[in-house]
Amino acid sequence: MEYSPIKFKEKMEKYNFNLKKSFGQNFIIDENIIDNIILNSDIDNNTLVLEIGPGAGSLTYKLAKHAKNVLCYEIDTSLKDILEENLKGLNNIEILFKDFLKANVNEDIKKYNYKKLYVVANLPYYVTTPIIIKFISEEIPVDKIVVMVQKEVGDRFKAKPNTKEYNSLSVYLNYYFVVKKILDVSRNVFIPKPNVDSIVVEFTKREDKYELKSSQVFFKLVKDSFTQKRKTLRNNLRNYDLETIEKVLKKYNYDLNTRAEQIPIEVFVDIANNLF
Repeated sequence: MEYSPIKFKEKMEKYNFNLKKSFGQNFIIDENIIDNIILNSDIDNNTLVLEIGPGAGSLTYKLAKHAKNVLCYEIDTSLKDILEENLKGLNNIEILFKDFLKANVNEDIKKYNYKKLYVVANLPYYVTTPIIIKFISEEIPVDKIVVMVQKEVGDRFKAKPNTKEYNSLSVYLNYYFVVKKILDVSRNVFIPKPNVDSIVVEFTKREDKYELKSSQVFFKLVKDSFTQKRKTLRNNLRNYDLETIEKVLKKYNYDLNTRAEQIPIEVFVDIANNLF
């Protein structure tokens, strides 16, 4: 399979394909980046890989060489001929031309026999967060997610307390996953070239999740704590039992004048578990 910009453009012309901004299409053309993603994904012949937005199939091709099966979700039906040509000869790939956010993934994966379920994808920037949240909210039994996302978004995903990127989404995702950066990706390795650089981020399922009396209380607490990021917990949580919250905070040497961006996940967990 060819990865060069010239070959890619030739195929676009051959099939009269036009890139669509509405689908956030930026296709990767650097084989070294693709190889790096594969290397860091720890895929083997016991792995079912989900790919969201295969595009022209550059990453898909390499995934299929390492995984037991690759199940792709592609919203753009006009890519069908290009994908068929680029992936011909590979019999362990299934492409579903449907919107991943509307798909019943748990039903789609039932027919596969696998030991590990991984997601590996170059995600469309405009739906990155809803895609990640779908795996949590629909309890899709994914073991690992390795995705290329906009750098600014990836920095929020992996953010730690006392950084400007740390927000309620950081806490939410880090409750379920261990999140870390794999590599930085220049905007110059895509067609068309986006206006921002990217980052490859790995989400590994936590086996040691904190125990919650109520996940609903916990996530509402976290969201409310970050309502106005520059304000203190006293201001953002004024409708809560502040006396109880302050007692918990003091255990960790914080107080109600602390901002949410300073509070680690285990403290939020302790506060939520005491709000009963």
